[in-house]
Amino acid sequence: MAQLFFKYGAMNSGKSIEIIKVAHNYEEQNKHVLLFTPAIDDRDGVGWVSSRVGLKREAIPIDEDTNLFQIVKDSPIKLSCILVDEVQFVLKEHVFQMAKIVDELHIPVMGFGLKNDFQNNLFEGSKYMLLYADKIEEMKTICWFCEKKAIMALRVDENNQPVREGAQIQIGGNDSYYPVCRKHHQNPPL
Repeated sequence: MAQLFFKYGAMNSGKSIEIIKVAHNYEEQNKHVLLFTPAIDDRDGVGWVSSRVGLKREAIPIDEDTNLFQIVKDSPIKLSCILVDEVQFVLKEHVFQMAKIVDELHIPVMGFGLKNDFQNNLFEGSKYMLLYADKIEEMKTICWFCEKKAIMALRVDENNQPVREGAQIQIGGNDSYYPVCRKHHQNPPL
């Protein structure tokens, strides 16, 4: 039975490498998948899922006008799974489209992303994935500064100092964010 999955974790928890692995596993069995990623994430160019360990995979970019349901419905090949990276950046309507893919087309959809931003607020996409997903799974990693589980993201500036204000979305990697526990989100040893 098809379900909507939300796999979330802090930075460096292996979300992008997991999505590439899932796609590979389906395709190794001659099953077809579609990968999507928000166009706003252009670290390695628009339309690419890439992990910090160097694996990359082309994906369909999502912008505010993208209709995921229509793309999947119009696919000329039988699809076995839909994979969405950086799902925190999608809009509420995109999450509804993912649920419609599951409910009407009977194709499982797996969304991978962050749950909360650097101020510990939910992203729009994450909020609606938490509300509508059939299954929610946390992907774990450890705090940059200790051995506790990382549950938040600490944004830092070019001088490696904590940033507490600003736009919710700022694309970046280890140069801009650290995965941290609650204690080190409040009091990072920088």
